Amino acid sequence: MIGAEKINERLSEALALELGDQAEAVFLGSDSGLTRFANSTIHQNVAETQSKVFFRVIRGKKIGVASTNSLARGDLKRAYRLAARIARSQKENPDFVSLPGPATYPTIDTHVDTTARLTPRQRAMKVRTVIREAARKNCTVAGSFASGADEIAVINTLGVSAHQVMTTASLSVIAMTGNSSGYAQGFSRNVDDIDARAIAKQAAATAARCANPEDVPPGDYQVVLEPVAVAGLLEWLNYIGFGSKAMHEQTSFLAGHVGEKITGDTITIYDDANDPAGIAMPFDFEGVPKRRVELVTDGVAKGAVYDSLWARRAETQSTGHALTPDNAGEGALPLNVFMAGGDSSLERMIAAVDEGLLVTRFHYINGFLDTPKAVLTGMTRDGLMRIKNGRVVGGAKNLRFTDSMLRAFESVRGLSSERQLAPSWWDAVGCICVPAMRLGSFRFSGKTEF
Repeated sequence: MIGAEKINERLSEALALELGDQAEAVFLGSDSGLTRFANSTIHQNVAETQSKVFFRVIRGKKIGVASTNSLARGDLKRAYRLAARIARSQKENPDFVSLPGPATYPTIDTHVDTTARLTPRQRAMKVRTVIREAARKNCTVAGSFASGADEIAVINTLGVSAHQVMTTASLSVIAMTGNSSGYAQGFSRNVDDIDARAIAKQAAATAARCANPEDVPPGDYQVVLEPVAVAGLLEWLNYIGFGSKAMHEQTSFLAGHVGEKITGDTITIYDDANDPAGIAMPFDFEGVPKRRVELVTDGVAKGAVYDSLWARRAETQSTGHALTPDNAGEGALPLNVFMAGGDSSLERMIAAVDEGLLVTRFHYINGFLDTPKAVLTGMTRDGLMRIKNGRVVGGAKNLRFTDSMLRAFESVRGLSSERQLAPSWWDAVGCICVPAMRLGSFRFSGKTEF
């Protein structure tokens, strides 16, 4: 990690050139390591150190953005000058008013030294535990174990100065038998929270339960979704529905329905980057303090998140959800999404199903079919199981689903009290935290070839 003092010195020196009415610099740095394994053998260890600096220059209502991956003084100044030249050639943005001003941020401990210092050998030892545990169940395994440290800084000419260092670690495991597979994962800022043996046991147990899977016809089923499956659905719902651009362009399933009931009563979804139960982060990429935002409460649509520019368009205030300057045109997005839990458990929800399916996870989800109705399609993977009379009775061959999540979530019949973290599209500063879920109706539209 470079440190707040050096980053601030270099960025402030560049911004001192005063090439616009206002200017902003955003630093992103990371030191990461990754160990991949397949056929119960480690086959790749990689490490990467990288940094990137974005400059955003404001001239009146014209905005220019440029970037560099160098912290050399000359390179920073060149990138800043380029952003200023780009601003001069842009059309005016009538919605722009100002960059954010200075703020205070909550103190959140997001850095764990053990994670930051994790070596390839230490990752390999965790993977060895996975391989040995799976072998006891006659499974081979594949997957990856990643760890690293990230650093973010935001400064601007109005006095914003924000800096945070963070760590994350994640382990994903696919356990395989001759004709079945199972999946499990762990994710945390603290690598010591990741229990490699327990994750391997869970993946291997799922693979064993799914051995010799049977054909099941497409149709409408009661389902129990494990947390990883719920996270896959929620990640897409977040992308198509909870951001400012989707609300502004009326493509979100929330648009025109704020204050209306859109799901079952027990569905509550919110974004809270200050909750230490998730992957906390005190400010966004404009240096605005993050705050909790209710998205859906007790089944009722509440609204979306905003950065400063899209908040102006909506005549509201920024909620602290700006993306990096190069993605500002995509609007604000929640990065710390939670679904509230219930009072059940995965086991009790399975026991309540007379006939249905247990889904470990989905893949190849596509949410662009009909975004106002939140229609998603995708396939099951690594653990689709048949439930009869409250018991898992064996595996099922994978199916494709196509369904409106608003319709499916209207049929919610249970949520587990325990929730699990799943990595998001940018897991250094966010995550998805979800319970297991029981739905009375979930529509599978076809079979897959595997």
